[in-house]
This record gives sequence, C-alpha cells and structure tokens, in this order.
Amino acid sequence: MTTEFLLPTAELHLHIEGTLEPELILELAARNGIALPHPTLADLRAQYEFTDLQHFLDLYYANMAVLVTEADFADMTRAYLLRAQASGVRHAEIMFDPQAHLGRGIPLSTAVRGISSALASSQDEFGISTALIAAFLRDQSEESALAVLEELLAMGAPIIGIGLDSAEVGNPPSKFIRLFERARAAGLRRVAHAGEEGPPSHVWDTLDLLGVERIDHGIRSVEDSMLVRRLAADQVPLTVCPLSNVRLRAVDTLAAHPLPQMLASGLNVCINSDDPAYFGGYMGENFQSLVAEFGLDVDALELLAGNSIRSSFAPEARKAQLLAELAAWRAARV
Repeated sequence: MTTEFLLPTAELHLHIEGTLEPELILELAARNGIALPHPTLADLRAQYEFTDLQHFLDLYYANMAVLVTEADFADMTRAYLLRAQASGVRHAEIMFDPQAHLGRGIPLSTAVRGISSALASSQDEFGISTALIAAFLRDQSEESALAVLEELLAMGAPIIGIGLDSAEVGNPPSKFIRLFERARAAGLRRVAHAGEEGPPSHVWDTLDLLGVERIDHGIRSVEDSMLVRRLAADQVPLTVCPLSNVRLRAVDTLAAHPLPQMLASGLNVCINSDDPAYFGGYMGENFQSLVAEFGLDVDALELLAGNSIRSSFAPEARKAQLLAELAAWRAARV
C-alpha cells in the first residue's frame, strides 16, 4: 500500500473484537490455555471465507473465547491502534460488544478496563484520538440490553454512546425503542446498523423510532428514492464498509457496490473497515480498493475523509485540527 492512500481520516465503524488477527488469536489462546477448534494458522485462516453475515458472526463470537483478562483486551486494542495508525486513521470511534463477553462469563469491568486502558494513551502513543461505543446485540432481548446499559452507567464506563449490531434480519429497530430512549436520557450519542442486509424500511425506522445520529452501513438505502432524498437533505452520516460488504455478500463484487450512486446522490458517506481482521483490509486497503475499482480522484478522497471527520463525535477543536491536516494532504497533491 502506498502513502497515497494514507490520508488523515476518522474511523467511525469499527468493532474492536473484529480486529483480532489470526496470529493474535493463537497467541492469546496459548496464553490462556484455550483449545481452539482450528488450532493452526492455516486452519484458522481457512475459515475466513464467509457465505453471509451469520456465517461470519459464528466465527466472530467463537474467536472471542481467547479474550479472558484485561491484558487480552488491552493487547487487542493496541494492535488495532498500531494498524490504524499505519492506515492514516487520526480519530477512531470504537465499538465493543459487552453482551457477548458477559454471555461467556467475562465480567463487564474486565472488557471495559482492558479496552479503555489502551485507549487512554492512544493520542500520545499513536496520534489517534478515540471514543468508545457500547454496541448491543440485536438478536438478544431489549431487556438484556437495558440491563447491561444500566450496569455500564452505574460503573461509570467511559462510553460516549451506544450502537446496535449483529443479525439484522428478524430483529427490526422497533425492538429497541426503550433502549435508545434510555441512552438519550443519559446523554449518550446514538448510532445503529441498518440497511446492510435488512431493507430500507429499517433505515427509516432507525431514524424515526430510535433517533440515531448516524447509520452504520445503510447501503440498501439506494433502493428507496424517497429515503435517499431524505438522507441527502438531512446529511445523515452513513458509515459504509466496502470490503466488508463484499466479503459478507451484501454486494456480489466491489464493482457492484452502490458507493458511486450514493456519492452522486449527495449522501454523507464515509469509509470504514468494520471488522478488518476478517474482511481483508483496514482503512488504507479500503481506500486503495475503491481507487482501483472506481478511479476515485483527490476530490472524492478528500470528500470521504472530510465526511468522516465532520460526522464524528470528536470535539470541534479536534475536528478543526483534522480538517486542517486533510487540507494539507490535499494541497500536497494538487
């Protein structure tokens, strides 16, 4: 990957558990005495050809078994920050799945402290400002999500917001109205996955019923012209993950990805890596693939990176700093 694709950007759609590279999985398994069903690097990598979202999720949750101690969570987070730094990321809003860890007997405090300990030094160590978002599993009950949110609030967890992820089909946004009302009352920011494998109606309901500030994915919005007009008029941020969409068969090929249509419609799109250890690329690889496939020029790259910065929950001063860095990046290329 050349430095041409290392533009200063913000990553807004990143699941920290999805950054567990196979090598680190094996290292943590050995550290914790865990027997894996795929004990060699070759065996583990062979599992990474997914047929759909659920196929990926099955492996994603199975591999979490190696995360046991605070040090495990911290090492995973630091490994991501190092790779993100190498991909040009300057601000990252990182999601984690508290219910997935509680469900396998890991105390909430272990995950939160481990991740946040690595994030505490991210600015000084990697030049990356960070924020933490608790993402709730939509295939679990709203009652479970509410209980975990209350536990996070009671312990003073350093989260800035909540998200909604996991299997979209069969788990509509309407299932989580009270959860998002509680988050709003607590002063938390709100994002949610919608319109990845689910229909455009999920995007409508995520906006209208859950009151989110950003839509994660949202690529199926292009199937509804009225929705596209609304998203464009309101400049709702859409955190699109191209390589993820290809690997999970949300689109057949990168050439079939609706990103060009979304940009042409004036949508507020930014690029993200989602679960990069599983999908073959961090931010740099996503940008590089888009340039190779669609011929994106400096203007398009600047727009996408600028959208990510403006759509972030970073303080205004940090946004201004990053936009200045982006302007300098552009000036060096025109």
